[in-house]
Amino acid sequence: MNEIEAKIKALREELEQHNYKYYVLSAPVITDCEFDIRLKELQALEDTHPEYADPYSPTRRIGSDLSKDFEQAEHRYPMLSLSNTYSEGEVREFYNRTMRLLNEPFEVVAELKYDGTSISLIYEQGRLARAITRGDGARGDDVTANVKTIRSIPLKLMGEHYPDVFEIRGEILLPWAEFDRLNKEREEQEEPLFANPRNAASGTLKQQNPTIVASRKLDAYLYHLLGENLPADTHYGNLLAARSWGFKIPDVIRKCDTPDEVFDYLAYWDVERKSLPVATDGVVLKVNSLRQQRNLGFTAKSPRWAIAYKFQAERALTRLHSVSFQVGRTGAVTPVANLEPVLLSGTTVRRASLHNADIIVGLDLHIGDAVYVEKGGEIIPKIVGVDSGARTEQTGDKVRFITNCPECGAPLMRPAGEAAHYCPNESACPPQIKGRIEHFVSRRAMDIHIGPETVEDLYRAGYIKNAADLYTLRPSDLLRLERWAEKSAQNLMDSLEESRTIPFERLLFALGIRYVGETVAKRLAHAFLNIGQLQQATFESLMQVNEIGERIAQSVLSYFADENNRSLIDRLRVYGLQMAVDEAILTDRSDKLKGLSLVISGTFARHSRDEYKAMVEQHGGKCSGSVSGKTNYILAGDNMGPAKMEKATKLGVKIINEDEFLKMLDE
Repeated sequence: MNEIEAKIKALREELEQHNYKYYVLSAPVITDCEFDIRLKELQALEDTHPEYADPYSPTRRIGSDLSKDFEQAEHRYPMLSLSNTYSEGEVREFYNRTMRLLNEPFEVVAELKYDGTSISLIYEQGRLARAITRGDGARGDDVTANVKTIRSIPLKLMGEHYPDVFEIRGEILLPWAEFDRLNKEREEQEEPLFANPRNAASGTLKQQNPTIVASRKLDAYLYHLLGENLPADTHYGNLLAARSWGFKIPDVIRKCDTPDEVFDYLAYWDVERKSLPVATDGVVLKVNSLRQQRNLGFTAKSPRWAIAYKFQAERALTRLHSVSFQVGRTGAVTPVANLEPVLLSGTTVRRASLHNADIIVGLDLHIGDAVYVEKGGEIIPKIVGVDSGARTEQTGDKVRFITNCPECGAPLMRPAGEAAHYCPNESACPPQIKGRIEHFVSRRAMDIHIGPETVEDLYRAGYIKNAADLYTLRPSDLLRLERWAEKSAQNLMDSLEESRTIPFERLLFALGIRYVGETVAKRLAHAFLNIGQLQQATFESLMQVNEIGERIAQSVLSYFADENNRSLIDRLRVYGLQMAVDEAILTDRSDKLKGLSLVISGTFARHSRDEYKAMVEQHGGKCSGSVSGKTNYILAGDNMGPAKMEKATKLGVKIINEDEFLKMLDE
């Protein structure tokens, strides 16, 4: 693999992880601007090197917030993302490009870009019928029951002259005041705080209990009307009509006839947005005429008739007191700047991430420097610059990345092609040991009911040194510790007992093999069936598994080559944990679909899409998200995507319904 191909692959993997953290976990670790910069870098590399094209690249898709806890529903109109810009120059380019493509006068509607979670509301006969999250753009989670608790969303429309069926889109938001109230409550109860209102809104909307949703006082701002027989032939006119039906349409929307009017709007709200009751992160500009919108059309990912202008993150100047280094469960060492406290985006910032050694070198950072700090998207404070002109004789030494682990003293290593430094002392470095145990007991892994504080107490008391030691605990051990009573001790014993029935694929995820997440663990489990076969796997056999690349394959080999890891697995086997795929699943496996590639599209009556996907894989087939010349069948339900239908017809791909598919399996 050459340098360019390796760079493209690394960017794709990084962006997919950030997509997952943003849309699924609601726990982003980088700012929107940083994500967009990486995405543009990848797009430029792919444009320059089409030989490395990949239909599954992050540049071809929209991040997903799908949850297995809700039923999924197809979007009648895809929920595409908008092209982002951070400069007025690019806004002018958008304006000039639109003028050139239309070759006629046009209006632009300017509206604030609210920082919440996207929602699509479908109304039938004047009543709310369904509420669907953005999901992957083609389908999303049906969260109707939760949305009905939001008082600003009408369940029954006012007035008249609305279409029989239409869709309105907007953002579900948590107002700043409610965000502060919730975090104060969580702090008093010693619960983790929400990072920002967007995360809080997204997490609330995915609650299984609508009562909790109602208690959090979510709000909704609507901004886009879709459907047949709309009341007006302009975007602005339709929003005014929607306002008359009872929808909360922001009153800050403006029609602009010239670029100067657009720039005046941007300048005004860059300042005034700070006084709004909800979070905003930019301005959206849309061509007003629906006819002109249709003429401009779409790219693969976004409309040509709209663009999002992102405000620059708020910046403050403060002083660097020191740099500390933290060690994670994988051994990755992260530098953290300790700052003179400074108020930024409504919160006091005392620490900021420096990410890695390259960032430190690039900043030319010295202890005592006056540094510029940004908190992009109200998420992660970071140092973005140094006022080197403010240095004096009292300014301290240049900051250098450490060479040894701050916890155990082991010499650090930096793998080729990676930015991070790692402590290789996996078996004796305390943060790594505790971090792996915390991962092992987490809800998505073994679901053992203890938190980081309990892991810390058990480790300090000498009761646990690895995950297998959990199964040697006795109630009498726990009762010697503070804050433990007989009931809480028995609850942990029960939780450990229940964990022995956790399926093999989740155990594999719980082991914490680097780069092996939930999906990869499931792929490996169903490819090798038991821990023994996986331990004996070769690099070549690992590479043959769908979605397993060189980095993951090498990581799996390295994990099982370590004697400590093999010993851990042997002990877990003795304690009765599941080391093989369930026999019931194996009994139903077959090769009926071996070598076949299927695309699943639409909604179904007899099984869900996820169930059909599992059936395809169980019988040796492969599921793909897009139609290509390699597609053998499309399993089509109701409301199959028109683009997939058109491509299938063009390529001559056979389309089957669910009855025909199930008959294939019966035969």
